[in-house]
Amino acid sequence: MLIAGFPAGAWGTNCYLVAPAAGEECVIIDPGHEAAPGVEEALKKHRLKPVAVVLTHGHLDHVASVVPVCGAHDVPAWIHPEDRYMMSDPEKALGRSIGMQLMGELTIGEPDDVKELADGAKLELAGMELTVAHAPGHTKGSVTFGLPEAADIPSILFSGDLLFAGSIGRTDLPGGDMAEILDSLARVCLPLDDSTVVLSGHGPQTTIGQERATNPYLRQVAAGLGAQEAPRRGM
Repeated sequence: MLIAGFPAGAWGTNCYLVAPAAGEECVIIDPGHEAAPGVEEALKKHRLKPVAVVLTHGHLDHVASVVPVCGAHDVPAWIHPEDRYMMSDPEKALGRSIGMQLMGELTIGEPDDVKELADGAKLELAGMELTVAHAPGHTKGSVTFGLPEAADIPSILFSGDLLFAGSIGRTDLPGGDMAEILDSLARVCLPLDDSTVVLSGHGPQTTIGQERATNPYLRQVAAGLGAQEAPRRGM
């Protein structure tokens, strides 16, 4: 398994390229603000051929480079239907011009080919199987992508802005809901093995075991007591 990740843009949003190995087809996850140059660099470095872009949610810091990346490689973008409108109307998604002055020139809109994600779907892409879990709370259409354990590689969760190392995504933007994100944490994250590697939308990688032991939100959800306040990330 090859995973090439890098933080991009004003919010340092993590973009990932995932492939069975170097020199093969790949999937691009969350090409956000100013991610296109990093995507092209990683494709060249690892000799990868993209077959799809998949999106954990529709916020601008995760989708701002979808149009140029999909257009350059003639690939579809996958997004949950409840977040699809955000690609064409990012200010409505944010509720106000939050940091828009930092974003510079943007290509707003949908790529030519948009496919919609569904809870429980299994995407067969680039010789891999990505399992989709609908995980609302940060946005109505937030999803995670899971890769199963294989050989010496633990299972992997691309958590988007659902779960971070030590925190969770913010819920104060349109479509955000604390009760929903807590339910998503309980339903999507708690059943996973402690060894599951979490690659999130912002910040460093972690594991479910580490977050089960130290993340105040996941600990409170596990205890059935609700959430304590802690710093949250993500646009």
